[in-house]
Amino acid sequence: MDKRKELLKLCGNMEQLAGVRRIEYQDGRASGLRCVLVENGVLEFPLMLDKCLDPAWLRYRGMNMSFLSKPGLQGRNAYDTAGEEAVYSIMGGAMFTCGLGNVHGCRRIGGTDYPTHGRIRTTPAEKVSMDAFWDGGEYRIRVTGEMREARLFGENMVLRRSVETVYGSPWIRFVDVIENQGAEPQPLLILYHCNAGYPFLSPGARILVPELSCAPRDSEAERGMEDRLRMEGPEDGCPEQVFQYTLAADAEGNTFGAVVNDGLELALCIRWNVRSLPFMTQWKSRASCDYAMALEPANCGLNGRAGEAQVLEAFGTYVNELQFSVVEGREAIRELEEECRRLCIRM
Repeated sequence: MDKRKELLKLCGNMEQLAGVRRIEYQDGRASGLRCVLVENGVLEFPLMLDKCLDPAWLRYRGMNMSFLSKPGLQGRNAYDTAGEEAVYSIMGGAMFTCGLGNVHGCRRIGGTDYPTHGRIRTTPAEKVSMDAFWDGGEYRIRVTGEMREARLFGENMVLRRSVETVYGSPWIRFVDVIENQGAEPQPLLILYHCNAGYPFLSPGARILVPELSCAPRDSEAERGMEDRLRMEGPEDGCPEQVFQYTLAADAEGNTFGAVVNDGLELALCIRWNVRSLPFMTQWKSRASCDYAMALEPANCGLNGRAGEAQVLEAFGTYVNELQFSVVEGREAIRELEEECRRLCIRM
C-alpha cells in the first residue's frame, strides 16, 4: 500500500497530521502580526507575512530550537527601520533576512542612511500563496510570496521566496530569487541570520563547520578565537563576539554549518552554496538574557556595503537556496562530522 492511501485510511483529514493556515496575533507588540503557520508532523514554524516570510520560531517535536530576543514577537512598528532604533524591533526568530541594501549595523554611506540589518527583514509579503498537497507519495507544504525594496529615483529590488517542506521530514527549504527590476545596476547585500536558542542551545553546545579560514570582527572576538566553536554558560554583561569564515565545499559548491547539542543528540544544520553565498558569519552571544548563537551565510564581508559589495545588473536575477534540517542521533551527528572532514580534505 502506498503512503498516501495508508495515511488517508487512518485519518480523514490530513490536518490531523500536517497542514498550513493563516493566523494573526492579538496581544501586546505582536498584535496584528500575520503569519502562515506550517506544521509537518515533526517541525512547526510560523512564516511572518509582515516580515519577509521569515520563520518566527522553529520547534522540533515540540521543543524550541530558535532564539527569541527580549522584545519578543512583534508586528510592524515605527522603529523597524529607524536607524539605531531598529534594534528595538529585532526579535531574533529562527531566521531573519538581512539586506538588501545593508546587512550589518546602522550606517550612513554616500549620504544615505541604512538601518541596522537593512529593510528587507521588515518588508511585508505580497502575492502570497500557500498549499498542502499530495505529490506522489509525499505530502508537500509550500508557501510563496514576494517582497519589494524600492524608492523613488532609487532601487527597485524584488525578492521572490518559496518555502517548502514535506510531512514527516525534518527539513525546510528556502529558495530566494532576487530581481533588479530597475534600469541601473544596484549593490546587493544579503545575509541569512539563522539563530539557535535555548533549550536546544545550552552550555556545551558546539559549532561544526568545514573551516578554511576565520577572522575576528574586533578585539573582543579576537579574545574569543580559541573558544569560538564552543558555547559556554551565560554571563552577565558578556559582550557579543562575531567571526567571519570561508568554508570548504563540494565540487558543486555545497557546504553547511551546524549547531550541535551532544547531550540532546540533536544538530541544527544549515546548508547553502558558496557560489552565491561565499561567506559565513558566526554571532556568539553569551550575555545573560541574550543567550544565542547564529550561523549567517552571506554574500558580503564584515564591511558590508562599505566594502566590496556585489552588484546586480539592471534587470538581472540572483538565486539563493538555503535548507534547515534537524539531525537526530549520535550516528547521524557522526555522519555530519565525517562530511565536514571530507570537505576539508578535498580542499
